[in-house]
Amino acid sequence: MIQKTKLPTDIQDICLFFSEYVTWLMSSGATCIRMEKNVARIAEAWKVDVRMTIMPSHIMICVWDGKHTTSYSNICRACFNQNNFYVNALLSKLSWEIADGKADFQESKNRLKRIVQTPPLDRWVVLVLVSFANAAFCGLFKGDMISILLVFVATMVGYKLKLDMQEDKADIRFIFLCCAFVSSVIASGSYVFGWGNTPDIALGTSVLYLIPGIPYINAVSDMLDGHYICSFSRMMNAAILTFCLSAGLYGGVLIMNIHWF
Repeated sequence: MIQKTKLPTDIQDICLFFSEYVTWLMSSGATCIRMEKNVARIAEAWKVDVRMTIMPSHIMICVWDGKHTTSYSNICRACFNQNNFYVNALLSKLSWEIADGKADFQESKNRLKRIVQTPPLDRWVVLVLVSFANAAFCGLFKGDMISILLVFVATMVGYKLKLDMQEDKADIRFIFLCCAFVSSVIASGSYVFGWGNTPDIALGTSVLYLIPGIPYINAVSDMLDGHYICSFSRMMNAAILTFCLSAGLYGGVLIMNIHWF
């Protein structure tokens, strides 16, 4: 049953709510267009006017009341966590519930607090699923069963290293370099020991789990929507991570003395 929305009256509270809301959207991997649409949906329900400037790591929000007599501005900084589409979806769902009158301002604040405290998926489940997914890529590229098993092991070890280094708050670029290096060294066993008939495919697909696909997709989406600064920033971040990945892969090939070409 749809309830009548109880409109908030304090512009400062509304602005701070929006600041936290968009910060978590950006930190969870949302595109600029999603942030704009979700905020506009909530602003229409609460009868306020919201102006938002999205930068690569900061968001400036200005909220006006319906009569444009009072305003409040705030600048928030996004803390870039791992992309979490579950949190992303919950935040979008919250915007629709507010728009449909199913949550007043206080209930919206409470739900937002619960959403951002959503625990991540079990790391061991993610580890196994990522390993299976990357092994499946090896199969799609016509790798034989030995190469698929080798890629599974290389991905599992590399991704476990990635999780451990993230817990230690290591630099993300150094993480990509180290994980690509470790995975490529393991996958190069197909060359060193003559395992299987597709060693090149095993080595090439062993680092695919590190490809920053989401930043690349978000960069294109932001570019098409006219957010060129955010698009360029995301594209450059993704390109740097790809370079670190390639450097790690090359380091593994070099240290194992593999003549790939």
